[in-house]
Amino acid sequence: MILIDGKETARAIREELREEISAACGKGRRAPGLAVILVGADPASEVYVRNKERACAEAGIISFPYHLPATTGQRELLALIHECNVRPDVDGILLQLPLPDGLDAQACLLAIDPAKDVDGFHPENVGRLSLGLPGFVSCTPAGVMELLRRYDLSPAGKKAVVVGRSDIVGKPLAMLLARPGDYANATVTVCHSRTPDLAAECRNADFLFLAMGCPRFVTADMVREDAVVIDVGINRTPAGLCGDADFAGVSAKARAITPVPGGVGPMTIAMLLKNTVQSWRGRTA
Repeated sequence: MILIDGKETARAIREELREEISAACGKGRRAPGLAVILVGADPASEVYVRNKERACAEAGIISFPYHLPATTGQRELLALIHECNVRPDVDGILLQLPLPDGLDAQACLLAIDPAKDVDGFHPENVGRLSLGLPGFVSCTPAGVMELLRRYDLSPAGKKAVVVGRSDIVGKPLAMLLARPGDYANATVTVCHSRTPDLAAECRNADFLFLAMGCPRFVTADMVREDAVVIDVGINRTPAGLCGDADFAGVSAKARAITPVPGGVGPMTIAMLLKNTVQSWRGRTA
């Protein structure tokens, strides 16, 4: 059984980016810049932002932190986003969600320049993904695809089942798996809470992708022998963090599996950095 190590893979990606940035800066180019906007003091968001800022430093990306009070108004926040849109030293903009009550998250995300939307949430980037055009891909599904590539786990010609249909994981992941290309070309089924006989659908999967947010929901009897199981779920329980799969039982049957924590989670931040560097590459030095 292959234990897919997202933490080590993310570290390798940061090192690759650091080497590329260092070489470019040695020739006189500025370093990439990422604006990180945090409104309020949500504890989980503060932890995520600190981790992202630390990862930026390790990769050689300059982080521009904007930590705003929860009393920040919609107009003030939109003005800041516009400022970041026009700053030539900002290549990517991260708006940490959720926002405090009273702020319109959708309007703020739409205000971000799609060319700096390194989270891949803007409708323009979602549309480009659906049409197979270059653009920024939502970081978590992009991280899943990167793990498949680096571990040489190709779903081409295989049955892939995605459990979960969220806009930021399930839907874009299904599109990435189905499109032509290396480590894609899968036959994809998207399942959700209204899917009849979900267990049977899971047992049909050569590649099973879990993004429900239900602790240990998928058990060993729902997984076929030698399946590849990518667990995107991160659930906080009294016993600690766990995924959507019952890891102990499922890992005994799987050909490869991601642990929680340490699987897909670290890849989300790594792909945010990779998207930022992608934006930076396309800009004038």
